[in-house]
Amino acid sequence: MRRAGGAWTAGLVLAALAVALVVDRAVAGAHVAVGLALAAGLLLIALALGLTMADLGLARPRGPAGLRWGAAAAAVVATAYALGWLIPPLRAALPQASGGLQGGTLATVLLVIPLGTVLPEELAFRGLLLALLERHLGTRAAVLWSSGLFGLWHVLPSLGGGAANAAIADVVGGTGAGLGIRVVATVCFTALAGVALCWLRLRSGSLLAPFLAHWTVNGLGVIVTLLA
Repeated sequence: MRRAGGAWTAGLVLAALAVALVVDRAVAGAHVAVGLALAAGLLLIALALGLTMADLGLARPRGPAGLRWGAAAAAVVATAYALGWLIPPLRAALPQASGGLQGGTLATVLLVIPLGTVLPEELAFRGLLLALLERHLGTRAAVLWSSGLFGLWHVLPSLGGGAANAAIADVVGGTGAGLGIRVVATVCFTALAGVALCWLRLRSGSLLAPFLAHWTVNGLGVIVTLLA
């Protein structure tokens, strides 16, 4: 009965994610608005299910720890990107996009990515789903399920365009088996990333830690891709 309740509540969260995804795809330029609306909806679901701010990683006393762990993780990510940029063989392997740095890049990095992507995803997968699954299944299973679902969440992005997908397609091909490899590789990579983000959330007690790490990965990724 306990597991059935966990499946039902997790299904509710996934339904909210699915609705937001459909709206985001259907309405051009609404990514930030959809992300903020999804975050608000997830908070309402959490409160209706009896979760606290501490359960979600949003308790104010844990903020400083979240900032420290998030800054440390961001520094590691930034170092990895810097090495990729400075070492010629690694730089040649980086995804590349045309156009260079423009005014819209700043808005993408500072507004679209953190508010439209990182905030709702962290609240969903490292906040609400992790707390719900931990309540019903325990910590280890909650981390694995949350991370697996996070990986599956990236199936559609792996089918789209973008510099990263184009770079993978150049190696494995863009259709047939190559497309399948790209999807599986993306799901596996993001699921592993989800485990690391869950660890940051649990270790710090704050959602701020995985938020900063996730933002750094995505934001610096955009900048490095354009500079490459």
